[in-house]
Amino acid sequence: MFLISEFRNNLKIELDGDPYIIVSYQAVMPGKGAGFTRTRLKNMITGAVIERTFKSSEKVKKPNLEERTMQYLYDDGTGFVFMDNESYDQVTIPTEVLDEDRYFLKENVNLDVLFFNDRPVGVSFPNFVVLQVTECDPGLKGDTASGATKPATLETGLVIQVPLFVNEGEHLRIDTRSREYIERVKV
Repeated sequence: MFLISEFRNNLKIELDGDPYIIVSYQAVMPGKGAGFTRTRLKNMITGAVIERTFKSSEKVKKPNLEERTMQYLYDDGTGFVFMDNESYDQVTIPTEVLDEDRYFLKENVNLDVLFFNDRPVGVSFPNFVVLQVTECDPGLKGDTASGATKPATLETGLVIQVPLFVNEGEHLRIDTRSREYIERVKV
């Protein structure tokens, strides 16, 4: 059990049988009466964000979470198939769980998958991934003074803005948190 005084950002708790992650919290100490904490919580299964107030005397459950290293195999149309590196069991993670992060998946990459009661609820990606440019318009000569960018489609289907000097076939380091171009990489 967690005490309300132990709340912090990104803490995982269980409410009403579902795992939640604390997005933000604010401890309030009024002049009269007992203190309380206002929180914004994100449901780790549905992605819904709720606001909830807790009395300072309340306790919340720790969720039954387990993290396993798994290898991404392929997209089967309904979800993404991962294989457990130890037991070789295969698990399909629904598309809704990964949402926009699916654009960082490359076949045969090992990632940490978060399970709640043996049900996959999230995937932890590294801060940076290297992806190849598959489609990109050539930059116009002399158009570099303004720090201009152009759209580039990467091998996973992700479209990002890149500097004009980037060409098709090059490999780029992408920040998975902001979805931004970082640098070109030689492979």
